[in-house]
Amino acid sequence: MTNNRKLMIVLRGIIMDNPVLILILGTCPTLATTTSVISAFSMGLAATVVLVCSNIVISALRKIIPETVRIPCYIVIIAAFVTAVQMLLQAFLPSIYDMLGVYLALIVVNCIILGRAEMFARKNNVLDSALDGIGMGIGFLVALVLMATIREVLGNGSFAGIVIPFMQYIKIPVLTQAPGGFLVYGILIALMNKLTEKKGGVKRKSFSCDGCPSAHLCNKTSCSEVTELAAEALDTAVENKEIENAENKEVV
Repeated sequence: MTNNRKLMIVLRGIIMDNPVLILILGTCPTLATTTSVISAFSMGLAATVVLVCSNIVISALRKIIPETVRIPCYIVIIAAFVTAVQMLLQAFLPSIYDMLGVYLALIVVNCIILGRAEMFARKNNVLDSALDGIGMGIGFLVALVLMATIREVLGNGSFAGIVIPFMQYIKIPVLTQAPGGFLVYGILIALMNKLTEKKGGVKRKSFSCDGCPSAHLCNKTSCSEVTELAAEALDTAVENKEIENAENKEVV
């Protein structure tokens, strides 16, 4: 039973809760680094290393880190591993370092890494947190490589920089540009939703806090109550404006 649970932790990040295609996180590096397979694989691997290492450290220190400053502490830990990865790439793989550019440093604020630290690592033991990092990292890596393969092969007629002769006559250059990135991303999300669709599941009929990643930050006031309060404030402002206009007309 324990082995099955640990396997599910890994598989969940790859399939059921894929961070890119299901949770729609890490969109910026996904669109920016998937113009080639090499850059996508490098970004996915770098993010996976940072994710696993930060999950392990945050889980190990979860009882020591003060609750009130946990987010800044998480960012410092993540930034330390990102800096280490940057220095290693710059020293041993400068071409990859230059290829990833600013997006390598932006791993510090990647929603996937910070989200797993907040939602999983701080609540679970070191082993489970490491497995969660591996699963989410592989899911991120697979999604990036899949998207990059489609964009590079169909858009540039090559794979990992190797030219494919017969693809030179049927290239779709727009796929290597920003609009093509959004197009491929949307198609993959649609396919993933279709493949993971729960048969016989009950669809949500109205908006609620269920599934909101910021739900735990809310106090006792629910989203619906906030909406009602905003509507009341708007109505009051409109009424006050109408009264003011009427008074101005009387004065004139």
